[in-house]
Amino acid sequence: MKEQTYLVIDIGNTAQKAALFNEKGAEKAWMRKSSFSCDDIGDFLVGHVLTAAIVSSVGEAPTAIVDFLQTRTRTLTFSPQLRLPVRLKYATPHTLGTDRIASAVGAHALFPDCNVLAIQVGSCLVADFVTADGDYLGGSIAPGLRMRLRALNHFTARLPLLEAKPIDYLVGDSTEKSILSGVTNGLTYEIDGLISQYQTQFSDVKAVLTGGDSPLLAHSLKNSIFAAPNLVLSGLYEILKLNV
Repeated sequence: MKEQTYLVIDIGNTAQKAALFNEKGAEKAWMRKSSFSCDDIGDFLVGHVLTAAIVSSVGEAPTAIVDFLQTRTRTLTFSPQLRLPVRLKYATPHTLGTDRIASAVGAHALFPDCNVLAIQVGSCLVADFVTADGDYLGGSIAPGLRMRLRALNHFTARLPLLEAKPIDYLVGDSTEKSILSGVTNGLTYEIDGLISQYQTQFSDVKAVLTGGDSPLLAHSLKNSIFAAPNLVLSGLYEILKLNV
């Protein structure tokens, strides 16, 4: 019997990611680009027979890719109306980003018997909280690392636009280092503060860190945290399996 293969695609604000999972949830292949074409997806699928696919997008779903996949397998476009492994207790579920739901689902799958805080560090710093009972309560949204760097450049006359990079200092002895210290250390302190506040308010909270900029910050965090680079993709897999 041929192994089942599930394709998940996440169309984010700054990057697009795809992964193939087997029926046990093990990741078989992974791809990341600034933008996918149908040819990219076709090349990625060479040698694989799909069981099902799901496409998630923070904006409008890419019609061409969805149509392309529908000629090859059962394809779902992710929305909060699909069956979910968590119960949405959010006041405005119609405004809830699909990446936030998938991140929360992925974190809950990792720690199903614990309160869990999923933290995405990408275009935005996004925290999403799920109780041990599987209730998604919500979280917070703040500017991400690169957004903060762009804002300093945009809203001032002389501060340069810098690229994010790892740092190991507190005191910046140049304008460039001062900016990187303020933005990078400030975001690190913010994440540590978020985790501490959730752990104060709720018992047995596990924190999971994901997102493209998480490697720049993970080594500096004081709180214990579980790194899961492909958390959103894993969550999409859990949702896909539940619906097919």
